[in-house]
This record gives sequence, structure tokens and C-alpha cells, in this order.
Amino acid sequence: MNMNLSESQTKVNLLRAFAGESQARNRYTFAAEQAKQENLPVVEMVFKFTANQELAHAKVFYDFLKEMTGKNITIDGSYPVDIYGTTLELLRSSQHNEFEEFEPVYPDFGKIAAQEGFQQIGTKFNQIAKIEKTHGERFGMFADWLEQGKLFVSDVEEEWMCLNCGYVHKSSEAPKSCPVCNHPQGYFIRLALAPFTSK
Repeated sequence: MNMNLSESQTKVNLLRAFAGESQARNRYTFAAEQAKQENLPVVEMVFKFTANQELAHAKVFYDFLKEMTGKNITIDGSYPVDIYGTTLELLRSSQHNEFEEFEPVYPDFGKIAAQEGFQQIGTKFNQIAKIEKTHGERFGMFADWLEQGKLFVSDVEEEWMCLNCGYVHKSSEAPKSCPVCNHPQGYFIRLALAPFTSK
């Protein structure tokens, strides 16, 4: 069935998704501040990196509403309030929220869009759902390391990169401070997870 967007459930779902992505971006920006206060710059960067991807998702959803420019769309929905006092709690709540978008929220929105004749929008919902799964897994991985005391310690020898200057250190533990730039241990990440590296 092909519907007019202005008469569809899809327009409502697009704005719900836009609202959700916009709020996630802000929540992750706030969470980055908490990580910074706990001297965890690497986790701060993870939150900021993910916040920027949520901005990109919000724009994808918002751009589909262009023909509705100048009009208001009434939506209802429930959105999380995640004002936790620790980075670990913020990572866990973020993991939960991302997995919820992965399944069932965005696949359900994608199914409705396809039923209403908006195949491209349905595809985008499903593509972004898979990205949200990646976000949830990333938050979960860092939460696991924090819980287990392994954010800067490994069971095996690894290479660790200082995200400030790029120094690489090989050991089962990241240095307490970078021998090159003197930034604290919180700036180190496993080289395999460092941006723009071949490992």
C-alpha cells in the first residue's frame, strides 16, 4: 500500500526516532562529562564518538520529513532518564537503550514503513538498527572492562596507544602515564581499538 507521508504512521515514527536520536546524543554528551570527571578520557571519547553518530542518524530521519516543513507532528513516546552518578552505570544504561533500538523499536518502525509503501525509509530504519547494535556492544565492552578492572589491564600482552600523542606501549597493562606526553593512563586504549590503525 502506498500512502501519503502526511497521513502515515511512518511520519510519526520518523519524528519519534529523530527525538530519540537527538536525546541520545545529548545523554552521551552528558555521560562524556561524567567520564571526564572520573579521569576516563578514553570512555569520554567513546561517548562523544557515539554521540556524533547519533547526530548523523537524527539527520537521516529528519531529512525524510522535508515535505512536512512548516507543520507540526504530534508524537507520544517514552524516553529514558539516565542521570546516573557513575560512568559504569551510564555505560550500562546506554547499552540497554541501544539494544532496545536494535530490537524491537527500529525493526518495527521499518516494517510499518514498508507496509505503508516507504521502502527506502524502512531500509534506513533497519540499517540504523544494526548500527545501534554495534553501539550497544561497544558500550557493553567498555562497561565489562570497567567492572572487571580490565580497562587498562589485559590477561595477555597487548599494544596500548596513547590517544593524546600516539605512543604505543607493549605490555599486559597500559602505562600509569604516557612516557612521551605525560598524559595519564586514562588516555590509553588497546591498539586494536585505536582509531585509524591497521590492527
